[in-house]
Amino acid sequence: MQRWQGLEDVPADQPASVVAIGVFDGVHYGHRTVVGKAVELAHQHGAPAVVITFDPHPDEVVRPGTHPPLLSTIDHRCALLGEVGADAVVVMPFTRELASMSPEEFVDHVLVERLHAVAVVVGENFRFGHRASGDTETLAELGVERGFTVDAEPLLAGQGGVWSSTYVRALVQTGDVRSAAYSLGRPHRVEGTVVHGDHRGRELGYPTANLATTPHSAIPADGVYAARLVIAPYTEHAVTQPAAVSVGTNPTFDGNERRVEAYVLDRTDLDLYGAHVAVDFVERIRSQVRFDGPDALADLVAQMARDVDEARRLVG
Repeated sequence: MQRWQGLEDVPADQPASVVAIGVFDGVHYGHRTVVGKAVELAHQHGAPAVVITFDPHPDEVVRPGTHPPLLSTIDHRCALLGEVGADAVVVMPFTRELASMSPEEFVDHVLVERLHAVAVVVGENFRFGHRASGDTETLAELGVERGFTVDAEPLLAGQGGVWSSTYVRALVQTGDVRSAAYSLGRPHRVEGTVVHGDHRGRELGYPTANLATTPHSAIPADGVYAARLVIAPYTEHAVTQPAAVSVGTNPTFDGNERRVEAYVLDRTDLDLYGAHVAVDFVERIRSQVRFDGPDALADLVAQMARDVDEARRLVG
């Protein structure tokens, strides 16, 4: 799969394309339906399937300070879109200039002049153009004039309602990572760089990788989780290890900084400082607990041992 950073990266000789458009944060089942339809049409037309996504999230430009928690980094999003079958992904920088384009300008500049669209696929709630003035009917009308068809895919419903990024974010926020995984078709992932923490885990016999998470990450609710730690994701050197992950402030030690800390099961020899890693959350084991009293440390270590046993049962 090819990845183009903006329209400037699109080859000058780009052939006629079938284009899917959306933010696609998380690439959940609803998103996969839209992209899958574009791939199907691309095969029928003998054309490449090109996906347009946006970075940063449009809300941050249109309504600064309202950036939603993200279900995927841009690297993860592009990798997932490739797995669905996209031949190329255009990561469009969402700027005030882009937001100010009229629907006609967006269609002409992006879809017609650069991508030579013969078919366009979007979700039925798609809006575009200045102040979201264009909708699927607008797009279809412009398509008739400019020579491309438009397919507006209906929203899909799962076990808890319509599959949407907002719905999945709500599941993650409550710690229901199992239901989130059902909607995503994969475990929810949080990424970051391993940095130094308080080193208490090593002192207690459970050394952890402390993540400086990527900005605006959708972090699950405080608690302990069974997970998998992926070292060097999206590279040929990627390695996946079973892990127990703590999310929270370490209340037993009066912590006030919310952290994501991963203990790779039965490994005390890993040196991951400075490495980019991903945590794939599989199952919530318990909520966060504060241990008090003269036996607090012993009680904490005993609970950590039980947490590791449960994580091992779930992912080991």
